[in-house]
Amino acid sequence: MPAHPLEPDRAEMAAMATAAADLVASFVEGLPAAPAAPAAGGGTGPPLADLLRPPPERPGDLAALLAEFAAAAAPAIETAGPGYLAYVGGGGLYSSALAEFVARAFNRYSGFAAFAPGLVALEDSTLRWLVGEFGLPATGAGLLTTGGSMATLTALVAARVDRLGDDFGAGTVYVTEFTHRCLAKAARVAGLRADQIRVVPTDADLRMDPEAAAAMIESDRAAGRRPFLLAGTAGTTHTGTVDPLPELAAVARGAGLWFHVDGAYGGFFHLTERGRTRLAGIGAADSIVLDPHKGLFLPHGTGVLLVRDGATLRHAYAADGHYLQDLAGADDLPDYADLGPELTRDYRGLRLWLPLHLHGVGAFRAALDEKLDLAAFAHAELIATPGLEVPWAPDLSIVAFRLPGGPAADDANRALLARVNGGGRVHLSSTLVGGAVTLRLCIIVHRTHRDRVAEAVDAIRREVAARAD
Repeated sequence: MPAHPLEPDRAEMAAMATAAADLVASFVEGLPAAPAAPAAGGGTGPPLADLLRPPPERPGDLAALLAEFAAAAAPAIETAGPGYLAYVGGGGLYSSALAEFVARAFNRYSGFAAFAPGLVALEDSTLRWLVGEFGLPATGAGLLTTGGSMATLTALVAARVDRLGDDFGAGTVYVTEFTHRCLAKAARVAGLRADQIRVVPTDADLRMDPEAAAAMIESDRAAGRRPFLLAGTAGTTHTGTVDPLPELAAVARGAGLWFHVDGAYGGFFHLTERGRTRLAGIGAADSIVLDPHKGLFLPHGTGVLLVRDGATLRHAYAADGHYLQDLAGADDLPDYADLGPELTRDYRGLRLWLPLHLHGVGAFRAALDEKLDLAAFAHAELIATPGLEVPWAPDLSIVAFRLPGGPAADDANRALLARVNGGGRVHLSSTLVGGAVTLRLCIIVHRTHRDRVAEAVDAIRREVAARAD
């Protein structure tokens, strides 16, 4: 009898789950004191050669294997911790991780509702709630994906089919230089060439210029191109800037284009009163991408696509096969396999449904409101710091700043970033805006509170002052 049979009994399952739960609890408990990123010079994890070994023929020891995992996970940027202020990540909400454990153990298939109608109903209840929350009509529909990139690809293909049919060689998509890279990648995967992605100018506040977009669309159409999708952003990854969504929606509607809104980072701020004001117009979209593993703090691997008309997804993705002839549809429930590219999909609904029902939506609204408050606090502190340039007030929870001097100060800004991150308590990142290195402080992890943001501000001020001396 192997030490760990493929079919453990109840006592063995409980012991295994307890060991894993103890490891997770220790990890979460240690996050406030954990380094925000590995120290310069590398981490202290196991040698990679050891980690790359193949699996053994004979059984191993669970405690030893969990310890090895923990050691391998240690030298990493701590995206779950309160000091993670770099890229747009999520906090790895414990209740969602618990939901994932349960869902994977039950292992229900949810591509077709007939396989597990009750679970599809739970998943669809959350998507229907989001359709209403974002002001989409009753024809709206939703799909849970592996993340914003897959949601974006799913939307772009639906838009291409809906507006261009099978002849899309002259189709054009309109973005800005700050549109997330996943849209250009999705266009490439969907068969578009690089020259079919048109970059619309932005104004001084880094927002897409609606008049420039309208003029470009008209000019391209006159030149024989076929404009079909205009992409606005509800919070850019660069600076958190929100495009003028109502005006862009009007441009798209007037020109007959599909209006897509990337809300992967910022969309869930719509749950708050301030967020609804700042994201006004998002309900006019034909498609909206959201990332619960960002704005709802879930573990990585969950995206949402919402569309104005669910029929556009079915038209693009529904397929048939003789081997599916025994499946009878469930009344008033979607077959997710007909709404996106995946036939085989894990059951994703519980990872979103359980936290929302367990904690209540109000808990998420409050946490997101806190992030807006923290961004306002950081902006006020940084704008009052001598020697710093803070060009834009935050629309959401990203604060961009830099040493003055434009591209000539790039090396100094990179050095400032390295010194701040070198303290180990916070981890920031940078981007390029106007050709100049610009630092960014992104507040999105649910474990980040005022004390850690104040630490980040103090570290920045300290390093700026040291540079001046």
